[in-house]
Amino acid sequence: MNEDTRLHFRGGWTMAFVPIASFLAFCILFFVVFKAFDMTALAMGGFVSLLVGALFAKPYGSYWDAVMRGVGSPTSVSIVLILFTVGMMSSLIKATNVSGGFVWIADTLGIGGGSFTLFAFISVGVISMSTGSSIGTMFTAFPIFYPAGVLLGADPAILAGAIVSGAIFGDNIAPISDTTIISASTQRFRRKEGSADIGGVVSNRARFALTAAALSAIGFLVLASSRTHDVQDGAAELLESTMSPKALVMLVPVALMLVVALRTRNIFKAVTVGLATGILTGLLAGLIVPTDIVGVTDGVPTGFLAAGVTNMLGTVALVFAVFGIMGVLTAAGVLERLVEGISRGRLSDTPRGAEIAIGLGVSVTTLLFGGVNSAAMLTFGPVADEIGSRVGLHPYRRAVVMDCFAMGIACIVPVLSAYLFIGALLTSGYDTAPALSTTQIFVAMLYPLFMTVVMFISVSTGWGRRFEGPGGAVSKQPEPASSSDASLA
Repeated sequence: MNEDTRLHFRGGWTMAFVPIASFLAFCILFFVVFKAFDMTALAMGGFVSLLVGALFAKPYGSYWDAVMRGVGSPTSVSIVLILFTVGMMSSLIKATNVSGGFVWIADTLGIGGGSFTLFAFISVGVISMSTGSSIGTMFTAFPIFYPAGVLLGADPAILAGAIVSGAIFGDNIAPISDTTIISASTQRFRRKEGSADIGGVVSNRARFALTAAALSAIGFLVLASSRTHDVQDGAAELLESTMSPKALVMLVPVALMLVVALRTRNIFKAVTVGLATGILTGLLAGLIVPTDIVGVTDGVPTGFLAAGVTNMLGTVALVFAVFGIMGVLTAAGVLERLVEGISRGRLSDTPRGAEIAIGLGVSVTTLLFGGVNSAAMLTFGPVADEIGSRVGLHPYRRAVVMDCFAMGIACIVPVLSAYLFIGALLTSGYDTAPALSTTQIFVAMLYPLFMTVVMFISVSTGWGRRFEGPGGAVSKQPEPASSSDASLA
């Protein structure tokens, strides 16, 4: 960066960290102190942090020029567009009560006790993959699976851990997840224009997510089977009130959407197919009526399409706030210094070392952001992009390493994790099931723990490592850089 165009601060370049330090303080305030898990509140903290940081910039106007460059970057805009479109599909799945269909399956098969815990992990994973929202799925799944499972004899802590783990697993593998969108969109090609496509990232990540899920499933079955309890009174009545076999038909449009996403690698086309077939299926099955799609009540818009967009507003505001902060850090040369500092270290000399740097870097960032991996990847994504590209790692691989480590143990540290705070919150208020603490749930968080192990093995052995070949092609061996590549970088 030219020194004449670099953003300067009173007190030196380190004052560029004021916005991000202030933002981290808001994360701790909301997640740890207030125990409020709201993206809009977090976005507010980001915008207030930008206002605070501007007081130290010189000149003042150049600071806001940098903020607007960050907010208006192609990556920021593409993420926002994708979030709004997938939000409508997510809202459709919730409106048709897919989780009630899984409860019907459990009742029909006579699943209870330890086996119900495994069933809950798999079912919540499918629901989370369908909605693309781990936290949203938790709010939907806990009231159904947690009290029912405890009544059927499942151990409360292990069951709660299975529900949270399932939500994270589904989010990890979903093409419509905000974390998938962010991890892909922040990793740019160097041998062609554009960033990593979502379909390619999902297909490259599947082997790691499914391996960690398989190990988790075995672990949940073993743990839950060794700690079962007697079936309690009221189990049958609770299952009867929540089950809905017709809702399972909605898995058909979800499957079509996933197939289109993976085959065409175009998320907009996939969501269009999913929405069109989902609305038709829901109407024919009697799960929704036309007013559930679009309607107005007392002058207020209703329907899942409007709700899908509304539900994403907080996340979109967070994207704008974080990219504004990233614009400041970029203009001040902070990201350039950070990348150069890591690049001069031993870790960045090799592809394995670069992956370790990406994994550790995003893990620390996720920890600092209270386990909110979307915000962590928004912040660390540009750094991972530069570190990985310097050793030729393919954008798919960079996105996979960053996303999977962010979904690992760093997002479930008991004293900081938004996932565990929400999980503990959602276990309270039931007469038939006990309220749990974050530490009680943590011991059964098998998926993030196994994901961390799987990724360390992948990085250490080179399993799944891919490099960017000519024209952005996937290659098993690194390709020498050319002058034409540099022009695209």
